[in-house]
Amino acid sequence: MAAARGLSLTAAALRAATPWWRSRFFAAFARPPVPREASSSSPEAGEGQIHLTNSCVQRLLEITQGAEFLRLEVEGGGCSGFQYRFSLDTVINPDDRVFEQGGARVVVDSDSLAFVKGAHVDFCQELIRSSFQVLNNPQAEKGCSCGSSFSVKL
Repeated sequence: MAAARGLSLTAAALRAATPWWRSRFFAAFARPPVPREASSSSPEAGEGQIHLTNSCVQRLLEITQGAEFLRLEVEGGGCSGFQYRFSLDTVINPDDRVFEQGGARVVVDSDSLAFVKGAHVDFCQELIRSSFQVLNNPQAEKGCSCGSSFSVKL
């Protein structure tokens, strides 16, 4: 089991580390232009919206395959009380909201959506790390310097 688990982690790491020539060259030919606004599959699309930046959409199109999407969850923990958790997933649950833009999908469960509605999901590349991040969260009062934990407005 451990060997199979190690292989799946390695495969995920390889997908995440797309060579620069592949992402620039093939992305120009294989992907349609990226629209600016995200859309939701739920009837109340204007209410509780999550916005995807162009860099988030581009990176998701590079690393996801088939029915994969990015799942955003909020859980208790971190140095400010709550923390964001990102993962690749393939199962959409009945209480999930799907936000799609340019073929890239971000899914948020209804409990987590209450903590991130109106926020922007971005992909940031820095010298020290590359990661998905939640920016401009109107539900957050303050956050820590790492950007992955926050406290909510009461």
